[in-house]
Parts: sequence; C-alpha cells; structure tokens
Amino acid sequence: MLVRELMTTDVVTCDEHATLRVAVGTLLERGVGSVVLTSDEGNPTGIVTESDALRAAYRTDRPLSGIEVADLSHGSVITASPDETVQRVARRMATEGVKKVPVMDGVDLRGIVTLTDIVWHLSDIRSEAAEVAEMGSEWGPK
Repeated sequence: MLVRELMTTDVVTCDEHATLRVAVGTLLERGVGSVVLTSDEGNPTGIVTESDALRAAYRTDRPLSGIEVADLSHGSVITASPDETVQRVARRMATEGVKKVPVMDGVDLRGIVTLTDIVWHLSDIRSEAAEVAEMGSEWGPK
C-alpha cells in the first residue's frame, strides 16, 4: 500500500511565526492532534502536537500567547513521499520516534500520514503483504 492511499490531504497548518495560543486554537477548532508549521513560502518547518503544547506550557509556566511555536521545533522534519510504501514510512516513524509525517511531493505539501492512519488500515496492509509474499513464491524455482 502506498502512502497516497491512506494519507489525509486536508493538512492543518500554522505559520511558524505564530504563538502557541494560535496553534492550540487551530488544534481545537479543527479537532486535530497536530499542526504543521509552515514558512512564509509554505514549506513545512516543524510540527506542533497537543503533547508539545502541554509540555511547553508546563515547562515555561508562561501563557500560551507568550510562547512562539518556532521555539518548539524539533529540528528537521521527517517527511514521506506519496509513492513510498506505508511499511517503509511506518518503519521510519518507529526509528525516528514520530507519530505524524508530512507527505511531500517535491517541495509541495500534499498530505500527512499519522500512526492512527496506519493502525486504521493495518488489516489492509497485512492482506497486501500476504498477497505479495504469495506472488513471490509463485515466481520462485519449481
């Protein structure tokens, strides 16, 4: 299964210069667990999750309006391509310890794939893997 088959294309974004209050407002209004931070050019520069927001508020003991989302950045953003297999992206997510991955087509943000997306499609992914394995055994030496 390819990432394009299960990614969410309605990506919720937030300007990288916004405050955490704006980002949290977006999370609440859109009913999502993360927002992708974007530069002035629209390129992903980070992700802010609900956990990030709670952690920042607790650690700084400051109002959300006094915390810049750019300060929460984790460094480089792990991304995926729409044409990558879900299995490959899932392995990278596990290795990197991330639960949400923006999907990029070149420099364009096309979607996001989350651990939840993968779990919801797990039976389809397993069925496809079994079919591929069966096909491989048919092609082998007889």
